[in-house]
Amino acid sequence: MSMRLSEKYKQEVIPALMEQFSYSNKLSVPRLTKVVVNVGVGRMAKDKAFIDGVQDTLTKITGQKPILNPARKSISAFKIREGAIVGVSVTLRGQRMYDFVEKLIAISLPRIRDFRGLDSGVVDQQGNMNLGFKECSSFPEVRLDELEKEHGLQVSIATTAKTHEEGLALFKLLGFPFKAL
Repeated sequence: MSMRLSEKYKQEVIPALMEQFSYSNKLSVPRLTKVVVNVGVGRMAKDKAFIDGVQDTLTKITGQKPILNPARKSISAFKIREGAIVGVSVTLRGQRMYDFVEKLIAISLPRIRDFRGLDSGVVDQQGNMNLGFKECSSFPEVRLDELEKEHGLQVSIATTAKTHEEGLALFKLLGFPFKAL
């Protein structure tokens, strides 16, 4: 088995980033802080079975129980009432976060149809990464025959990076497959 992502970060990524951006100490090197996996339920908000299915899928993918996100205010144009469930999300930190990111790099991203690498635009100006999946079937835990309705999900990876360049360098060193320019 190859090196765990958390060990790879400590042994390879920190020294490389310290050299590249000339940080004065190890604690100033950008690191992953959390991963949020989110599914917006949209027009399926009134379908309890769909929301339960989404919760089940997120539990399988992340190994953690998701929370339901209620709407903060009513929006009549979208027929959303305050307090109605509009999303389901899971926040991962620590070893679970590293395990999830490792699985994302090694298994889930390569399983996407017609995948040719990530665009550098997935890393924002603050150095965080946001990925959208049109379908959750690229995760190995999800079996299509068990899913009632296919749904997408969003993965947000928060870092302590201050700029786009720092975040991009961190993700490249962690092993995310980016398109060659």
